[in-house]
Formats: sequence, structure tokens, C-alpha cells
Amino acid sequence: MSLLRVLASLLAPALCVACGAHAGAAEPLCAGCRGELSWLAGAVAHAGIGVWTPLSYEGPARAVVRALKFRGAVRVADAMASQIAANAPPGVLDRGRLVPVPLHPRRLRRRGFNQAERLATALAARTGLVVSDCLERSGGAATQVGRDRAERLLAVRGSIGVRPGAAAPARAILVDDVVTTGGTLAACAETLRAEGSEVVSAIAYARTPGR
Repeated sequence: MSLLRVLASLLAPALCVACGAHAGAAEPLCAGCRGELSWLAGAVAHAGIGVWTPLSYEGPARAVVRALKFRGAVRVADAMASQIAANAPPGVLDRGRLVPVPLHPRRLRRRGFNQAERLATALAARTGLVVSDCLERSGGAATQVGRDRAERLLAVRGSIGVRPGAAAPARAILVDDVVTTGGTLAACAETLRAEGSEVVSAIAYARTPGR
């Protein structure tokens, strides 16, 4: 760590994104909130693909996701990737290309980054896998927040495509920050398969309880 970063950390210590207490420079959560994380075991199936997530999307894990997505706290992507890579079962991250779930261009311009791409890049640094940012999103850019399952599934149907000049990898590992209904993953998987992907799976930092 550079002297400038050390001084910055002393003057403005990193704070927990969940409760506001002091947290480590590389940790988005304080020790107390890390102890409240709800860990999950095993993969689940969404739209015919295996989806693995280490955490339930509630409490501190929800705060981490929202800090990245809505507060621009891009540093938390490294901690999220670390928890995914450290806890992934054998076979989940052994081979394939990491494919970030795309963000609508309008939202990308407003936010300044795609949180799934940041997470995929951080995962690539830890696993040695290659990022294939081959998908794009079109259609409406309305938020999914507040929509029920049927509305979410309808909103993403037909809105995912492969970027011009890009190719779908033979083995694709979709990467997203959170899984709610699974509708976006389903649309991405459908596109990848139609474009030649033989094996499609998915990973995310957290998923909605019960999904």
C-alpha cells in the first residue's frame, strides 16, 4: 500500500457498508456484520442451468450488493469475488469463460460501470479464467426493483443478444451480483445456447432466500 493510501485510510477510515462501523481497508463489512452473513450450501437450478451463490441476499450481503450497485462502491467487488472464489465448490470455477450479465446502455451511462463486469474481472484475477464480455442488452431500461416475478421475466424476454463481432464461448459461466427471479440469467443462457455455447452455468454473490 502506498504512503498516500495509508494516509488516506488514517484520515478517512473505511466504514462498514451495512452499519457504518469501522471496517478493514479490504473489507466492506465490519467483523460484527460479517458474522451475520447467511451462508448457502449447494447450487440451485434456474431455467435449466446450475446457479451457485455463497450467500443469501439479506442483511449485510444485501448491503454489500447495494453499495456496489447504487452507491458506486466499486472496491467491494474485490471482496465479493474473494468470497465467491474461496467458497466455490469443485468444478464451479475450474474452466470456462466468465460472461458478465449485461447492463442496459442507458443505465450503464448513468451508473458509469456494469457491476457484473466488475465482479467478473475481480474473479478473473483470482481464478485465472478469462472474461468474455460478449452479451448486450436492449429494450426498456426500467428498473426491476418492485416488480413481481412475472413482470421481471417478461421485461427481459428477448432483450439479451450477442454483441456484434463477439462470439459465445463454448463453456460459459454467467456472472451477476445477485439472483432474484432468475429471469435475466434465463434470457442470457438462452441467447448463449442459441449462439453456440455448449455448457452454461452461473455464479453470483447472493440470491434471494428461497430461490
